[in-house]
Amino acid sequence: MTNLLEKAHAVAPEMIAVRRDIHQHPELGFQEFRTAGLVADKLRALGLEVSTGVGKTGVVAHLGEGTPIVAIRADMDALPILEANDVSYASASPGVMHACGHDGHTAMLLGAAKILTEMPDRPTGEIRFLFQPCEETNDAEGKSGAQRMIDDGALQGVDHVIALHVDSDLESGLIFAPSGFMTANVDNFFATIIGQGAHGAHPDQGVDPIYVLAQVINAIQGIRARRINPGRPAVVTIGTVHGGLPGGENVIPNEVTLSGTLRSYDDQTREKLIIEVERALGVAKALGGDFKLEIVKGCPSTYNDPKVTELIRETVVDMFGQHTLIERELSLGGEDFSYMTREAPGAMFLLGAKKDAVKRAHHNPLFDIDENVLPRGAAMLAETALRLLMGAASKR
Repeated sequence: MTNLLEKAHAVAPEMIAVRRDIHQHPELGFQEFRTAGLVADKLRALGLEVSTGVGKTGVVAHLGEGTPIVAIRADMDALPILEANDVSYASASPGVMHACGHDGHTAMLLGAAKILTEMPDRPTGEIRFLFQPCEETNDAEGKSGAQRMIDDGALQGVDHVIALHVDSDLESGLIFAPSGFMTANVDNFFATIIGQGAHGAHPDQGVDPIYVLAQVINAIQGIRARRINPGRPAVVTIGTVHGGLPGGENVIPNEVTLSGTLRSYDDQTREKLIIEVERALGVAKALGGDFKLEIVKGCPSTYNDPKVTELIRETVVDMFGQHTLIERELSLGGEDFSYMTREAPGAMFLLGAKKDAVKRAHHNPLFDIDENVLPRGAAMLAETALRLLMGAASKR
């Protein structure tokens, strides 16, 4: 274990160089052609069997043979954000930026691959490296990169799957590995409130959808407070409202639109939220109007397998000390790694990567990470994979 950490620090310059290269040349989901090429070249240089074009633009590499099989996943896509950082490795693609740390994830998994390929005494079995495209969004058919990789057989035969995610708000080097729910169900709603247009001076001659909207918003905002079990985490957020036309100060429009997001952990609450949004929109009918509603279901919640999580937590303590393992409040953010943990028991942990005193939130133009955590992440992935191999093998 100590040797693994030493080896991870030895390859730190290479990981930093790779991370900065990818950061400087970001690519959006299912467009990661350059990134995938770089990853494939690095893996082939290690002597690994490599498959490209998995899940459209993903890369899969295999180390070792037989069973058990442990998979490690990293995501590669960037976001449509204009970077505001003044650094030598800033994005060279205006309007596209690695603002969530996927460049770091990719670099750390390449580092783990290098460490593991150089081990002369690996346990029996296969370690599968999954470099996934398009975690942030979906394709035209509504599928994310994780789903596409699963469709292409990337998790076939896998016994366990693990991943990490950097956290720019968490002190550098600290690790959070909760058992149970890790990320939330992510569903979005798109609604139209239908009224009847009229002159602004004669509201009685129409059905004002803006007035109706005000009542609907109150009903939607009451869902969490009055319709959901207080003991179950849930969020209902209205993100957009659009109505009327420029220069239409004295015009009552025919309709207005609104959209928002629904977050939850368990499937029962997930379905309850959807039902209650439709119920809230029913206020429009009571007030003489009508509505249309579309629910777009996104990725499900990520569930950290308790046994895998406990092994990760033990690895953290053994490798870095008890003080490194922290507890914190859960988030209702989403992650499509959830699809993989539904294929095989697995877990994701958060790695603190706070760079400085500047607020560098995820999905923000100022996002950046402390690159000193790259060896720590690579060593954790490698050691956890080895322990999972040994644990799964012992049960066969």
